[in-house]
Amino acid sequence: MPEITTKPRTSTKPKVERPKLYKVILVNDDFTPREFVVTVLKAEFKLSEDQAHRIMITAHRRGVCVVAVFTRDVAETKAARATDAGKAKGYPLMCTTEPEE
Repeated sequence: MPEITTKPRTSTKPKVERPKLYKVILVNDDFTPREFVVTVLKAEFKLSEDQAHRIMITAHRRGVCVVAVFTRDVAETKAARATDAGKAKGYPLMCTTEPEE
């Protein structure tokens, strides 16, 4: 009989890194009405009235406030859409992104 040799199967699973997360930051200004900021936060970030109000007040008192944390693409898109909503109404509303540590 012929001799059969078998090789052990080696399977390698590539290590997939989790994507880096980015913070969406609401920057306070003295011109955008509070009600409008709350409306944008509720619409773009799907926050409740209470959550949006707390974030708006924190940004008002401290100058900036983290709204939410997302992957880079989502964070940049949401920040841009919130900023564009302010520009469309003539307000200097600004949201920025930065990497989470």
